[in-house]
Amino acid sequence: MTEGPGGLRRPSVHVTAATTASTVLIHLPVFLLGGLAVLIRDDLADFDEARLGAAVSVFFGVSALASVLGGRLSEARGPRLGMIIAAGLSAGSLVALATASSLTGIVAASALGGAANGVGQPASNLGLARGIRRVRQGVAFGIKQASVPLASLLVGFSVPLIGLTLGWRWTFAAGAALVVGVIVLIPRRFGPAPARPTTGVATDAPRRSLALLAVGAGFGSAAANSLATFAVLTAVAYGLGAGTGGYLLALGSAAGVSARVVTGWRADRRGRAHLPVVAGMLVGGAFGYLLLAAGVLHPAVFAIGVVTAFASGWGWPGLMAFAVVRLHPSSPGMASGIVLAGGTAGAVVGPLVFGLIARDASFTAAWLLAAALSAVGAALVWFGRRTVSAAVTDGRMQAPPGAVVQPRS
Repeated sequence: MTEGPGGLRRPSVHVTAATTASTVLIHLPVFLLGGLAVLIRDDLADFDEARLGAAVSVFFGVSALASVLGGRLSEARGPRLGMIIAAGLSAGSLVALATASSLTGIVAASALGGAANGVGQPASNLGLARGIRRVRQGVAFGIKQASVPLASLLVGFSVPLIGLTLGWRWTFAAGAALVVGVIVLIPRRFGPAPARPTTGVATDAPRRSLALLAVGAGFGSAAANSLATFAVLTAVAYGLGAGTGGYLLALGSAAGVSARVVTGWRADRRGRAHLPVVAGMLVGGAFGYLLLAAGVLHPAVFAIGVVTAFASGWGWPGLMAFAVVRLHPSSPGMASGIVLAGGTAGAVVGPLVFGLIARDASFTAAWLLAAALSAVGAALVWFGRRTVSAAVTDGRMQAPPGAVVQPRS
């Protein structure tokens, strides 16, 4: 195969582009719902902060249930089928949101979008694991996971450019139209499944570490998904307006995109010790959420908090996915599905509780909760990394002949 720019094979560029576009699409339903909530609330009398949180929680609840099954499906049938199913489900969710006339319709559409996320994320992770050379997987995962804040960035611009001009329903419809291009982009082949070792000891990390990482991702995601959902509503509550909130959401999302790509690029050069970086980013995210809590005092503080929280508190998932794939070479789709289940389970509780606190107390109190959740997530990821290190030390992660193990991920 010929080489493209930067030594990256052209088929690898195709795989990265396809998985990135797919991940953007499957996140549009939930992010558009949060970004357009101010406009939807004007049309639907029974839609408020708490009910928005409930709808987002349904999205991630269904995603948590579907992610393990999605990982099994992708391992058995390949990543292409999972990505196609996810794209179709996401398009259906966007159409349902565009035509929703009640809270029940919004919740049902959110559930459909959650199924798309649960199937699509493990499929795209497996696609990268099979279709990208090992020395380029870090930056590939960073670019792919950058698609999550990229989706949020698109939403941020869509609020003033489409939502405030044509209406919120047309914004959902425009998102649904993107599905055709994404399905066409999906490669027919990503690469063969890795051969399972017949001798030696399996190189996968201990299950205990996977459980700790999944729970840590849950706490971090509980805070991060509240960020994407409630940033615009917080700006409105602080007196900045929906348009300004949308542009700040786009600015923060751009910071998140940059952070995920840079952390992936550096991971390829670092080669190991990825999980301590994830823990450090979660600590930085906690600081960003504290700034959002104090943002009621001055718009500049809120703006700095948005950028910090997006870059650090929402910049770690790509590096986490990369570390998990490296720690579980025999079943990357399944392992990433388990961690995704933990992350989405946390995202079920986070926006729901955040919305209740924001409605009944204040956005300041809700952001203080987000800071605490991110700090707990950092501690759990750190202990998960210690478990992996202990397994390396006592020999439980010995590699079979010819395998290469990079411990301390």
